[in-house]
Amino acid sequence: MQILLNGTPTAIADGSTIASLVEALRLGGQRIAVELNGDIVPRSRWQQVRLAAEDKAEIVKAIGGG
Repeated sequence: MQILLNGTPTAIADGSTIASLVEALRLGGQRIAVELNGDIVPRSRWQQVRLAAEDKAEIVKAIGGG
């Protein structure tokens, strides 16, 4: 199926969760935030939230500095 990921059409497997998408993108363990269709999804829900065709997901990395 197709979703819009950070503004780019992206093909993902049917039944994908946010957690599986994050792992597929090799972002596991990094400080990131995920927004799905305009709502921030808490990390504690990533395993349960399934993605659907045409969903709009934004993944943002936290960057530290000083």
